Amino acid sequence: MTTAAIVIGLIAVFCGAVLQRISGIGVGLVAAPAFTLLAGPQLGVFVTNTATIVSGLLIGLAVLSEVDWKRFGFLAGFAVLGAWPAALLVRDANPAILTIFIGGIVLIALMTTFSAPRLPQVSSSALTAATGITASFLNTTAGVSAPAMVIYARVSRWPQRSFAATMQPTFMTLAILSVTTKLIAGVGIVGSLPPWWFFTALVAAVIAGVAVGSAAARRVSAAGMRRVAVVLVTLGALATVVRGIVLL
Repeated sequence: MTTAAIVIGLIAVFCGAVLQRISGIGVGLVAAPAFTLLAGPQLGVFVTNTATIVSGLLIGLAVLSEVDWKRFGFLAGFAVLGAWPAALLVRDANPAILTIFIGGIVLIALMTTFSAPRLPQVSSSALTAATGITASFLNTTAGVSAPAMVIYARVSRWPQRSFAATMQPTFMTLAILSVTTKLIAGVGIVGSLPPWWFFTALVAAVIAGVAVGSAAARRVSAAGMRRVAVVLVTLGALATVVRGIVLL
């Protein structure tokens, strides 16, 4: 990654952290297409997962009392079943196809997160388990687990405050699983990692984003922030799909 690419990526992480502090989701949606464009699908998702670990930890510490730990444990427990096959897919997939897949998943995430109609109510342990597996698979391949989580929250009528809080340790756990399984599976990313100072800057960008998001939450409506995010993420996702098509 060039210095310019690193700076653009850090800005994307900052914007995603702001949105995630306000609404509970955001880092993966904003960072995944940005880093995929800048660094390719394998390294891009790996860096996005790293940012998600940091944001999930920092935001999670502020909302610990509202986390539904029982539901978190169920989601996280089944997540490992989705991470392993996804890591093998990332290792062996055509980079162009993987790039298109990432852009497409982000576009689907936007539709399910911000514009999906009201869904029928369903509540079962099987649904929770399936959500954990699906979310982990999507997070490992594309750096985005929001589609599965948002659909699950809507059909199970999960209250927003509890959902937003529980997503922080959930996203962090899924990202740790993603990073771990890909390293064990031998995904070729170690030799192309950014310099050490990038990860220090990444943590700083997340901290700054969380701080700004905390302040903005008192002054800016979540709906307004979502509209800005939709525009930014849509452009990034479309550009990612186009890049993948060009690479075919």
